[in-house]
Amino acid sequence: MLDWAPIFLGFLLFVLLSPGLLFQLPGNSKNVEFGSFTTNGKAIIVHTLLFFVIFTILILAVGIQIHTG
Repeated sequence: MLDWAPIFLGFLLFVLLSPGLLFQLPGNSKNVEFGSFTTNGKAIIVHTLLFFVIFTILILAVGIQIHTG
């Protein structure tokens, strides 16, 4: 059986943590911008680190597993 949790969580976090889609931290003109649909280099780094931390905690520490078949 395959464990689908990393795939589903990776996709979900990628969509939700895309800089500028829901929020951007740090923003172009403010510390936090919501729904700006723009990005910058700092925001990409921050959102990448957030993705890595949340993904690692959910997969390794919490141990979320989704099995099919």
